[in-house]
Amino acid sequence: MADERAQKTVVLGVSGCIAAYKACEILRGLQKAGVRVKVLMTEHATQFVGTATFRALSHEEVAVSNFDDPNDPIPHISVAHEADVMLLAPLTANAMAKIAHGIADDLFSTTVLATQAPLVIAPAMNVGMWQAAATQDNLKILRDRGAIVVGPASGYLACGDVAAGKLADVDEIVARTLEVLDRKEVLKGKRVVVTAGPTQEPIDAVRYIANRSSGKMGYEIARAAHAWGADVTLVSGPTALEPPYGVDVVRATTAADMLEKTRAAFADADLLVCAAAVADYTPAHPADHKLKKTVERLDTLELVETADILQTLSAEKRDRVVIGFAAETNDVAEYARQKLKRKGCDAIVANDVSNPVSTFGSDTNKVSWITAAGEEELPLASKREVAHMIIERASRLLA
Repeated sequence: MADERAQKTVVLGVSGCIAAYKACEILRGLQKAGVRVKVLMTEHATQFVGTATFRALSHEEVAVSNFDDPNDPIPHISVAHEADVMLLAPLTANAMAKIAHGIADDLFSTTVLATQAPLVIAPAMNVGMWQAAATQDNLKILRDRGAIVVGPASGYLACGDVAAGKLADVDEIVARTLEVLDRKEVLKGKRVVVTAGPTQEPIDAVRYIANRSSGKMGYEIARAAHAWGADVTLVSGPTALEPPYGVDVVRATTAADMLEKTRAAFADADLLVCAAAVADYTPAHPADHKLKKTVERLDTLELVETADILQTLSAEKRDRVVIGFAAETNDVAEYARQKLKRKGCDAIVANDVSNPVSTFGSDTNKVSWITAAGEEELPLASKREVAHMIIERASRLLA
């Protein structure tokens, strides 16, 4: 990944507000990820952070005026062509308005107008300016054109207000930019559906049966599929996770609900990855009120099996690809092989959830990729890295 990023350039556009100093941290974050950064500033931005600072950090000349470099008579075109991603952070209300309406009266605005690179924007301004109808209209224009919007956050503003308008967290801006930068074209034109998280099977109005699942692995698979160029739908059980950028998220609660919504999403998809930890049983007669221990027996619940999403949709897949997960605590490979045969899917991702490095809620995972053709043990890695390994192998099955 680092080698690929070293060949790419983020043009970091800095406009004039007090949050301009945080652009230095954004620049360093991108550099640590292996990316070349070229800084583009408005004249007003130089009143907050000098060009010498960005020049020293980036080891690049800083672009401010159309007439700074006698050796480059058309800098707005040359800088625009250098960008693999155009990141505008912070982006003021004024700069946003100019970009939304195609006004090109300085190097900053002409360069943004000229680039064909994906656009990531991180607005920062006073809450009144942020909430103004004109700003929200301009934001919608940019969103509709495909701009990725990060923030703003709520917090203490330079004017003393505590409200929305604060520049988003630096790490979040860097992460979103890297997601756009790393996007591949391998799965372009393909539709991928991923299930993630637990299901909740109601016992009564306040209790439910569920599996221990954070949803992290499924969310990372959805994020990775998008990064590989696919159109992605994530069917998610209840989780506390932030939705992945660029992914259509469909919420489901029970196993039956998840089956219905996954089947609908899979109807015109090419690949299904069933990473959700679906409850195996559901109460036969859930109560619509809270059951009382002293009156109504909770220890004699009648349970019935839930819908088997993986098996059901594997039977309907035709020439499409379906991948399942096997979370086991012993004899992992053997149980996964049995599951592959029993469910009729194309591959099983097996992991030992009794191991702290690959259990529910962990940030790492160690899995095996099992198909009818054989087994491959993947190395211990972060769940994000494992997700990319899975999607890379899934793309081979699609091919």
